[in-house]
Amino acid sequence: MTNKEKRMMLKWIKCWREAAPELESMRSAKIRSADTTRSIINLDDAFRSAMLKHGSKSYSGLVEQQKLFMKLSQK
Repeated sequence: MTNKEKRMMLKWIKCWREAAPELESMRSAKIRSADTTRSIINLDDAFRSAMLKHGSKSYSGLVEQQKLFMKLSQK
């Protein structure tokens, strides 16, 4: 890493470190002001739509996931 790259990286770190508290404050305010009831209704509608389109499965997919992990670990 060149000195210029290192200075730029340190500058970015400083910027994000300074911005983090304000961003967290904005995030917290947005969460506190959220219309939870409306969000739940919207998520329920999306969930019901997905269930109608795709249905439920009688398995969790864990076995398939483990098979995939085994294949990936052998590479």
